[in-house]
Amino acid sequence: MAEKAVILDDQAIGRAITRIAHEIIERNKGIDGCILVGIKTRGAFIAKRLADKIEQIEGKAILTGELDITLYRDDLSQKNPGQEPLVQQVDIEHSIKDRKVILVDDVLYTGRTVRAAMDAVMDLGRPSQIQLAVLIDRGHRELPIRSDYVGKNIPTSSEERIVVEMTESDSIDRVTIND
Repeated sequence: MAEKAVILDDQAIGRAITRIAHEIIERNKGIDGCILVGIKTRGAFIAKRLADKIEQIEGKAILTGELDITLYRDDLSQKNPGQEPLVQQVDIEHSIKDRKVILVDDVLYTGRTVRAAMDAVMDLGRPSQIQLAVLIDRGHRELPIRSDYVGKNIPTSSEERIVVEMTESDSIDRVTIND
């Protein structure tokens, strides 16, 4: 795959996270009763950055957690033969019962990852509400799922690929579109 263009650089990612943090605070009239849950792997990094920004703005910490949705995916049968799915532990130390859960992911595409994340959240308890924050919304939904908070909408063709790189795992912050 050849890199076609850089969509967001490190500064643009920082601005998007700041804007999403403000939108989360405004929509929920503060952060009481909210918990940010990052979908592993890059969604968890974005959730951590959002939590830091929200704490900087509000002067108090928002509850956070991480979620691995591997076993909830409906496309496990498409994994490589002989490979077992990697099961990572759910890291949510707080009850989600009657809380506003804000799922955080890097890219919203078909909606299947978010559906799997909602299934995993519901297995942990019944939240009062589930919201979705994504860095990139690229369209092409297969399920009726939409994001509440979006860093950037990037219309793409189904042949193109969005690549999100974060310093926590890739030594650089940027979003590219590849052919």
